[in-house]
This record gives sequence, structure tokens and C-alpha cells, in this order.
Amino acid sequence: MEKVIEKSLQQAYSYTEYKEMVAGLLKENKATGNNTTAQLIDFTKLNQSRMKRLDKQTKLIDAAEIKVKQINKDFTWLVITEGWCGDAAHVLPVLNRFSEANLKINLKVVLRDENEDLMNQFLTNGTKSIPKLIIIETKTGKVINSWGPRSENATKMVVDYKEKNGGIDEEFKKELQIWYNNDKGESIQKEMIDIIDEMI
Repeated sequence: MEKVIEKSLQQAYSYTEYKEMVAGLLKENKATGNNTTAQLIDFTKLNQSRMKRLDKQTKLIDAAEIKVKQINKDFTWLVITEGWCGDAAHVLPVLNRFSEANLKINLKVVLRDENEDLMNQFLTNGTKSIPKLIIIETKTGKVINSWGPRSENATKMVVDYKEKNGGIDEEFKKELQIWYNNDKGESIQKEMIDIIDEMI
């Protein structure tokens, strides 16, 4: 696994580089991933505007701010995603705030479809669900933890809706976006606090 991670890190983007890459593709009417469709391009455009807004609005809660500053070793937070992923548009700005609060966290982003070997090591219930955060101790290359694709609260919403309706539809996606907007990243932050406890 360490070799797979090392290979992926060689082609990883910083958070800023990732956003610039996605924006560049959109200018060419393209999206990330192996199968660009008009729908995925539309999703990517929507996510880009969401991330711009969230980059301005997202703030760490006090408990998260205090906890993240206790990290005293170097870690790489490697996120597997794609530009069209709606959950990632809400997750990445939150993770970026953690990395800004403590420079011991090096946030890196890789694309799922370009890193299949890596994705296959971090499946969720057998699926290539994204975003997926992999926390790596930089010095040793050891994986400390992983998280994703959603907070427990958002995951429960998805599971409950699938059980009731047999799958996810556009109506549910709107409900989930409303939930994300109201939550303001707090559910993710609280779960990161628990994960950071294992890092310090």
C-alpha cells in the first residue's frame, strides 16, 4: 500500500492547484474523470461556485481550532475525489481550514479515476465512494486513519432515503445540499476532532 500511496502523492495537487485544474478543464468544457458528460460538467460548475462560497464562509468551531493546534507531527491528508462530486464540494473547504490552522497538515488532492489502485485500497462497503480522506504520517508513510465519503449524519440521511425509496434521486440531492448548508461543516469538524485525538 505504501508504494501505491507514494505513487499517488507524486501526482497530487495542493488544494489551490486542484481548484485551478478543475477551473481550467471547465474553460475547455471538460470535467475530471474518465467519462465526461454534459451532466458532469454542470455538476462541476455548480461545485465550483459552492466551493468559492464555502472558502469564504467556512470557519472552524472553537473545539476544532483548539484540537488541530495540538498536532505536533507532520501529516499528509490525502483526499481522493473528482471535480463533479457534490459531497466533496462541501468537505474539501472544511479540510482546507484544518490545514490552514496547522501547517503540520499537508492537504493533498488526487483524482479517483487516475488513481484506481489507491481507490481500491479505500473502498466504502465495496464501492469507490468519494471524497475519501487518507491520513498519513509523513515521516513513516504509515496510514493512521481514513474518513469519508460523508459525515455520519449525512450518511444516515443517504441510507434512510435509499431504504425508503430504493435509491437517490434529484429531490434527495437537493435535501442533502440544504442539510450541508445548514450544518456549515460542523458534523465533519466534530468527526475530525475525534480523528485528531488519534494523531496526537
